[in-house]
Amino acid sequence: MIELRGRLVALATEHEVYLEHLSLANFRNYVRLELELPPGITLVQGENAQGKTNLLEAIYYLATARSPYATADRELINWLAEEEELTFARLAGQIQKDRALQRLEISLLKERAPAANAHSLKKQIRINGVPRRVLDLIGQLNVVLFMPQDIDLVAGSPSGRRRYLDTTICQFDSLYCRTLRRYGRVLTQRNHLLRQLQERRGSHEQLRFWDEKLAEDGAHLIARRREVIVELEELARAIYLELTGRDEHLSLRYEMSTRMPDTHYQIPLGPGFEGGLGIRYSESSIREAFLEQLRGITREEIQRGMSLIGPHRDDLGFLAGGVDMRIYGSRGQQRTVVLALKLAEAELLARKTGEQPVVLLDEVMSELDEARRRYLMQAIENSQQAILTTTHWNAYRPEFLEQATLLRVKEGRIKGAGEQGSRGAEEARAGIRY
Repeated sequence: MIELRGRLVALATEHEVYLEHLSLANFRNYVRLELELPPGITLVQGENAQGKTNLLEAIYYLATARSPYATADRELINWLAEEEELTFARLAGQIQKDRALQRLEISLLKERAPAANAHSLKKQIRINGVPRRVLDLIGQLNVVLFMPQDIDLVAGSPSGRRRYLDTTICQFDSLYCRTLRRYGRVLTQRNHLLRQLQERRGSHEQLRFWDEKLAEDGAHLIARRREVIVELEELARAIYLELTGRDEHLSLRYEMSTRMPDTHYQIPLGPGFEGGLGIRYSESSIREAFLEQLRGITREEIQRGMSLIGPHRDDLGFLAGGVDMRIYGSRGQQRTVVLALKLAEAELLARKTGEQPVVLLDEVMSELDEARRRYLMQAIENSQQAILTTTHWNAYRPEFLEQATLLRVKEGRIKGAGEQGSRGAEEARAGIRY
């Protein structure tokens, strides 16, 4: 644990980055919010449905332009704003980067579409007042989010694990992010053509162009994911050993829907890597295998009207003691895997960018036993910035509360715990529920 924290602290002293000010308008239950945030640890207390999770969601959305909770951006707009002539939500953050200020802003504007009584949502992004794309925003402020639903990373669907990988990699690899967006567009076009061919309209030769594009971009995504998983595994393995008292070994496995040959382009990674990551395939070899298989399953894809192989069908596996945690892991084991993975993610981002990510923890203490709770607290003590939420102050030790900035949220309004009166502040720092 000391070695892990030492590396994070060393990187943090090289580049100081934290969210200094957050401004919200019509975001979830926040009609208006202007919030100063210091570096170090901030603990936000409040009852359920008061805005704790919405606050962390806003910071995550400002950093990634996507919500970890909502299925559509229109869900983020406060319902009262629907009654206004101009329906909108706005998020803005002032970022302190090596003593220079940077302003990030996302606006969601509801516009009338050409069709009668229809509306569309327009997302506008500005960096330092200049209009930018989503790709320009991602990576300006790196974040790692811990939430109770994270257990679904192990127990849930492959799509959630793919989304987790993509979001993590995009924060430090803009080429991957651009390729991912392009791959999505190609996949949509190819699937549309497959459905047309299913209805016996057109020649199969039309697929050749889209096969080439899908294989080219898909090979880059697969190769990069495998590289990153090797790095994540190295970090998560060490953390998992400590969390389990060195009783179990954790390994990650990238499960490709594209079958690779056994004899071509294999580059050994060295001992210690398990679960299919012991061999690194070159990007060109992945592309060749991808393309060859696409052409071999054309008839089946046309029958089903969809693309059946590629990174959009791949999965991430977790093995602990050789056991697949997705299927056979207990809830406790799955939580431990997620904790190790998230802490590894934080260090990976620090390694790649030279900047510590902002750590966001949403009511996770109640999900962990005492030993893992203590480990997590030790891991974030030296974070550049960590923002935590809790229902009750007594979920944290008094000494932890002493070093934290304490805030209370009620009905979308946030103020310092001390503003409740001296007795309230003393109770908060003593860890007494009130």
